[in-house]
Parts: sequence; structure tokens; C-alpha cells
Amino acid sequence: MSNDRIPKDGRKNYKGHPEDEKRQRDALSGRFEPQPDAGGEAIPLPEGPTEIIETDYQIGQHNIEGVKPFAFDVHNPVFMISALAVALFTIVTLLFPTQLEPVFTGLRASLTSNLDWFFMLAGNVFVLLCLGLVLSPLGKIRLGGPEATPDFTLTGWFAMLFAAGMGIGLMFYGVSEPISHFQTSLAGTTVENGIRTDWAPLNGAAGDELAARHLGMAATIFHWGLHPWAIYAVVALPLALFAYNKGLPLTMRSIFYPIFGDRIWGWPGHVIDILSVFATIFGLATSLGLGAEQATAGLNYLFGIANNSTTKVVLILMITGIATTSVVLGVEKGVKRLSEINMVLALVLLLFVILMGPTMEIISGFFGNLGTYARDLVPLSNPFGRTDDNFRQGWTAFYWAWWISWSPFVGMFIARVSRGRTVRQFLIAVLIVPSLISVLWMTALGGTAISMTLAGFEGVADAALELKLFSMLGNLPLTAITSFIGIVLVIVFFVTSSDSGSLVIDTIAAGGKVDAPVAQRIFWCSFEGLLAIALLLGGGLGALQAMAVSTGLPFTIVLLGGCWALVKGLMGERRELA
Repeated sequence: MSNDRIPKDGRKNYKGHPEDEKRQRDALSGRFEPQPDAGGEAIPLPEGPTEIIETDYQIGQHNIEGVKPFAFDVHNPVFMISALAVALFTIVTLLFPTQLEPVFTGLRASLTSNLDWFFMLAGNVFVLLCLGLVLSPLGKIRLGGPEATPDFTLTGWFAMLFAAGMGIGLMFYGVSEPISHFQTSLAGTTVENGIRTDWAPLNGAAGDELAARHLGMAATIFHWGLHPWAIYAVVALPLALFAYNKGLPLTMRSIFYPIFGDRIWGWPGHVIDILSVFATIFGLATSLGLGAEQATAGLNYLFGIANNSTTKVVLILMITGIATTSVVLGVEKGVKRLSEINMVLALVLLLFVILMGPTMEIISGFFGNLGTYARDLVPLSNPFGRTDDNFRQGWTAFYWAWWISWSPFVGMFIARVSRGRTVRQFLIAVLIVPSLISVLWMTALGGTAISMTLAGFEGVADAALELKLFSMLGNLPLTAITSFIGIVLVIVFFVTSSDSGSLVIDTIAAGGKVDAPVAQRIFWCSFEGLLAIALLLGGGLGALQAMAVSTGLPFTIVLLGGCWALVKGLMGERRELA
């Protein structure tokens, strides 16, 4: 080990290098040597000159604590308001599912039809800000201070970035979205009473199979490429900056110190954290509901198990139980092992489809799809002067709200594993690497389904949304094995999302503490499952999407304010280094 890795104050504060297993384990758990004071946030001090923010706030000073056997450690306003609101919503939805279904459907339609322009403009702001920071001198600033070193190897970091952000969505939409956009593009536009009624992106590609394929894949990649990862980046980057460079807790309210100052420890901060909890838990419930829909459909497809509400509820209860067990076991024995299993199974499924499907077509399509995505990125991003209302409102606006509702959860995880990277490295990695993997996934699975359809196999096109993946795999060798792997992937994504999400929600609701009692994580994990059940029974997929959009709306405003705070925080770092 070279001496340049050892700090000037000797071995005492040496934290290891990215290859050290203990260093990586400590970074995931939030613990570093030397250990912090009892009850304090386990965040390492900045290394080198940074703009430290001096504040009298102590982590947990507003918390209420209980003693065994009823041990708890919760932030009074944030936990109480969030927990009571989520519990009340869940109970009401379970009691009146039939009456609430039209309410959910109307809510989603109203928000996406009237505010699609707002979601799309915000998404464009996030992308442009990220690209601007990459090119600006601010990109040289290092998270953790100018002398900080990365906690993880480059390969491990890339793997965690991708695993954090997508999950169940890739399984649910990997086949269904490309084939859906291809079909609607090929069918062209239809107009009734002067209004377009089709779902084709942009102006469609009526009768042109090649153009429809290109447009369908470009529209899919648009929803899974730069924009969602920019949304995650504008949460993760300021979280990392204000925690690792400025000495504030790793919570959402810390981002807004440049705006509110010490008032973030009062009600302005409480509101931000409450909105973060709402956005995360409803975003997770949407994903869990999608996972239950697809896993139940797959079990029916493979084993003939009834595809009904009872099966979905039982499945959610079982998987929530597994997720709760994982929470009790902790990060090392629970989340980490399940994530490793997930990544291996996803890689096996991807390689199988590439090798057993139209291999050369997938490889060439990967580069071709990148080209069509680049060509259509600007028109697809434009919120004004378009006529494709169904596509723009029904697909894009929902996606942007969904990604935004996931952003506190994903952003906090990305921030935790990104210490030691420069802003430029961070943004390039967070935007480009996962986007390329998403393009490959969509090209392999969705492109194979489109090729099957063009070859005359109508099974994928005719299948229900949640069955399209299994229909595509059914036309390849080893159907039973690959379909079973697909179901397992959905379930494990389900578990890891619920597990990791409960950790993040609990951190926010505990006032930034990372070592709160396990019972609190069990509480949030259980409520995620109950909320998913309530929404499924109270309106199915439409209800899940409605709540993702509803919670994503106010949090979009929060993120736009966070962008300004991020720039101001980075400029303060640059002045400190000058």
C-alpha cells in the first residue's frame, strides 16, 4: 500500500482504500472510523478545505425516544404526521375501494392532462443543469473534500448506481413499452372531433415498419434514459454535497440550507421531509403494485394460479414478510445479498435473450437506437405545440412524476455510495452508465419482441401489459426456466425496493439518524405493503399511478428549489478552494 494513501495525521484516521471490504461495508452502513459520538450522524468529516456550515443543531434533538420493550427514536413532527397520514389513507382506501376507484382515475387524468407541461419542463431543467455542471468549472469539486478518496471501486460503484434506480420497472416495461409504442406508431394517428385519440408518440409512423420501430424504441429510451437519471442526480448530488462537504445531516432538508438557513430545523424543513416521506412511500407502493401485477400474471401463465385480487394480496403479504426479514437481518446479510442475487439473475436473463434472440439485430439495434434517441430527444422533450396528448400525458407525465417520487429514496442511496467522486465524475456516471444499460435492456427485450411481431408472431402484441414479458420468453427456448427467472427477478426487486426504501424513509422520519431501532424500519416496510394492497384494491394500476403523480407534483417544486440551492452550494465550495 503506497504512502500517498495514508493521511498526514498517520494511521489513526485512515479509512482504507476502495478495495478494502471493511471500508465499503462502513460506507454502506454510514459508519467510518473513528466512530462518531453516540447518537450522532455517522458521516465522515470533510477531507481538505470545504465550506463547512456552522449550526447549533444536533441530530435527533427534536426526537422522541422510547424504552424497551417499546424502543423507538422518531422525529416528532415528521414521523407523527407522515405515519398518521399514510395510515389514515390506507384505512380509508381499504374500507371504500369501490367508491374511490373513479376518484383515483379522475385524479391521475386531471393532473397529467393539466400539468404535463410542468413535469416535462422540470425534467428538462434537471437534464440541462446536470449537463451544464459537467461542462462548468464546478465539475472539479470533489464530494467529501479535495483530499477525499472514493469508498468503492469504479465497477462496484457503477453496479450500485444502476441497481438503485430501476428495478421492477425494467421487468414490467422492458417488453411492454417498446412493443406498445411500436404498435401505436405503426397504426398512425386518428382524429375525432378535431382531437387526436391515438397513443402514438409525436406524429407516429403510419404503415412504415422500420420508422415505427425506430420511433417506438426512441420513445421508450426517452423514458428510461437521461431524464430519469437527471432527476435522481439533482437529489443525490446536493445530498452528498451538503453532508460530506458542509457537515450537515444526510437528510432532504439539509439541501435547502442556502435558502432557509437555520429555519430548515423548523417547519420549512419538517414540510420538506414530510413531502419526501410521502413521495417515497407512494412511489414505492406504485412499484410494488406493478410487481404484484406482473408476478401474479407470471404465476398464472406458468402454473395456472388464479390471477385475481386475492392472489395479489397474498403475494404482497408474503413478499413484505420477506422484506421485513431482510430489514431485521440488516444491510450486509439482507439487502446486499439479495441485490447480488438480483444482479446475477438479471445478467443471466439479459445474456440469454441476446444469445437466443436475434443476436446481431440486438447488437446493431443498440447503436441504432442510441442514434434515434439522440435524433428525437428534443421533439420528445418539447412540452408545447404537440398533438400527441395521450402519449405525452399518459406515458411521459406519469413517468416523470414516478421518477420524482422515487428520487428521495434513490438519491439518498446514490449519495451514500458516491463520496470521493468529483461532481463531473458523479454526473457522467449517474447519467450515462445506467442510461446505456437501460438502452441495452430495452433493445434486447423490447427489440426481440418487435422482431417476433414483424416475423408474424402476434402473441406478444396481443398479450396483456403484465404478460408481454412472459409471452416473449415463451417464443424462445427454455421457456419454463426463463419465465421462472423472470418471476423471481420481479419478486426479489420487490423485496430489495421495499427493504431499501424502508431504510431511507426511516432515516428521514428519525431526523437523520441511521441507527434508529429496527422496529421502525419494520413499521415502514409493513406500511409499504399495506399501502400497495390498498391501492390495488382501490383502483388497481390506475390508483397506483394516480398516487405516484399526486405525490410527485409537490415534490417537483421541492426539487426545483433544490437545484438553485445546489448551484449556490457548489459556488461556495469553489470560493473556499480559490
